[in-house]
Amino acid sequence: MAKPLVPATPTGAVAAFLDRARAVPALRTAATRARLLFAVDATASRQPAWDRACAVQGEMFLAVRDLGGLAVSLSYYRGFGEFTATPFLEDGAELARRMSGVSCLGGRTQIGRVLDHALREAARARLGAVVFVGDAVEEAPDALCHAAGQLGARGVPVFVFQDGADRLATEVLRQIARLSGGAWAPFDSRSPRALAELLRAAAVFAAGGGAALARLPGPAASAIAGQLAAPRGG
Repeated sequence: MAKPLVPATPTGAVAAFLDRARAVPALRTAATRARLLFAVDATASRQPAWDRACAVQGEMFLAVRDLGGLAVSLSYYRGFGEFTATPFLEDGAELARRMSGVSCLGGRTQIGRVLDHALREAARARLGAVVFVGDAVEEAPDALCHAAGQLGARGVPVFVFQDGADRLATEVLRQIARLSGGAWAPFDSRSPRALAELLRAAAVFAAGGGAALARLPGPAASAIAGQLAAPRGG
């Protein structure tokens, strides 16, 4: 069951995004919006990256306005075994508001819970993609890879965007992406635009598939599209 978000004071960057998001016209109503699970590591060292992710997550909604829109569920883990998932939200301002109420807490990674949650959501209704943003892996790789393969069998790719260059984490995170039929990409959390471009590409794929992604300009879209074209498997 989802736990209540912990109130926190928005950073300047987050507050500025909220002001901009309120000025964006509401997305047109669609009979069925594509669903995307947006999972973020919220352990202690992640607060600066969390704030940057909050400031750019609206790119996902803006990128798919002409593709029927997007419904995004935020999930995160932090602290001692805490895992939270929101309902599927249909505008960036509301998602930013919820993200701005979260403060990161020390704890171990819970990527397995993210993948298991994604499998349950995929069993309920079509899930276009999972986006995971994190920098570390502290779990048994085999279990994570098995869950990723199950998502791949359901047609749910995992887009893994890695903050930093931890070698051991890279090996596992790349396998998660590949076994699910998704894509992996590193980014520098000090460059918000890099993450924004990656989120835009993942959202476009979730809403419009490979054909829509192929029409999206930019190196991030090209890098992701190239991985999706590669054969799946171990």
